[in-house]
Amino acid sequence: MRVAVPKETMGAETRVALTPGSAKRLAGDDVQIAIQEGAGLAAGFPDDAYREVGVEIVSDPGELLGSADLVLKVNGPGVGDSDPEEAGKIKRGATVIGIMKPHQSAEALAGMAEHGLNGLSMELMPRITRAQRMDALSSMSTVSGYKAVLIAADSMGKFFPMLMTAAGTVSPAKVLVLGAGVAGLQAIATAKRLGAVVEAFDIREAAKEEIRSLGATPVEWEVDEGVETEGEGGYAAELSQDTQALQRQALTRHVADSDAVISTALVPGRPAPLLVTADMVEGMAPGSVIVDLAAETGGNCELTKPGETIDHNGVIIHGPLNLAATVPFNASQMYARNVITVVKHLMPEGELVLDMDDEITGAICVTYDGKVRFEA
Repeated sequence: MRVAVPKETMGAETRVALTPGSAKRLAGDDVQIAIQEGAGLAAGFPDDAYREVGVEIVSDPGELLGSADLVLKVNGPGVGDSDPEEAGKIKRGATVIGIMKPHQSAEALAGMAEHGLNGLSMELMPRITRAQRMDALSSMSTVSGYKAVLIAADSMGKFFPMLMTAAGTVSPAKVLVLGAGVAGLQAIATAKRLGAVVEAFDIREAAKEEIRSLGATPVEWEVDEGVETEGEGGYAAELSQDTQALQRQALTRHVADSDAVISTALVPGRPAPLLVTADMVEGMAPGSVIVDLAAETGGNCELTKPGETIDHNGVIIHGPLNLAATVPFNASQMYARNVITVVKHLMPEGELVLDMDDEITGAICVTYDGKVRFEA
């Protein structure tokens, strides 16, 4: 089997789908790996590092993709602003593994199906025990949660930790984290390591113990009896408008008291829930910071502008996109480990097999046998 790793074509993408270390684990008598020249350079992996582990370096992307049985990517062909012609360069019948953003990439999926490509979307990985090492969404959320706190710390005109100096005592920063999924928990841990006083909010009752375990204080709120707060796969459920209004009411004082708000709340396949209104931002002190990790799906803050940083009456609001790509070395290492675990799952006997009855393969397969299997 010939495995190809092309250079990512999406703007500002610095990650690579396979690192030299992961390539060494995957290569063998039955697996030949080729990578496009310079594909790993932005992530800190030069071509020579791949050559040392037996990976072939190919300069022409058409030649690379046209001979591949399996293509490993960060972003799926045609997803976002990546090359819309990429799917047509890949050999018909090949399998492509990557982040496909299937809820918002109907055109890209249709293009893959049209060219006879079997597409596996990494972010659809089911939340089951045997798929934990394949969970790229959790890996990238870890990176994003960490980096969001650094952005907040860099944007604030205050120290994060309490300092006792000859000039007096400096109070620690107050940080509020919205959403206690993987990104939120990493944000809590990072803010605590920097010395901040941290509160966190999540609609799921089970998240409170996780918040406390990291040394943060959960924000309490009253939810009507019978309201489901946890959806499929352990994700937060989508709430009614009335329940969301009660949620925002409970958060208003905590947002106003915070020096930094890190928002991470997402509902798979839906717009991000609105947690911070314009009025709530108005109540924050000048110099405060909001980092909205849900910017790509509308944002948890009403004033967030995806891909931009704005100043609203002295409150800095960041709407970063693809934050994992700003830590490309470690993000690529984590993603590559997820990917090769998936590949090995698909090759139980040394030959690539797509079994749609398998609970992992069937869940992540978005295109197969010339058809789109995912309703975008």
